[in-house]
Amino acid sequence: MAKELKITWTRSYIGCPETQRATIKSLGFRKLYQTLVKEDCPQIRGQVNKVSHLLSVEEID
Repeated sequence: MAKELKITWTRSYIGCPETQRATIKSLGFRKLYQTLVKEDCPQIRGQVNKVSHLLSVEEID
């Protein structure tokens, strides 16, 4: 069974560089405190690591 990540956008990106804003948008977030479930893959992990200070992440099965 593939693992999934439960990702919640918890902090605003006001004051962050444009690349981090684009990363939040490319993950699919539209609103603050929105939660998404994504498949665990290296591409998603890399995006999450780039903006980890703005997100909270949980692994789910």
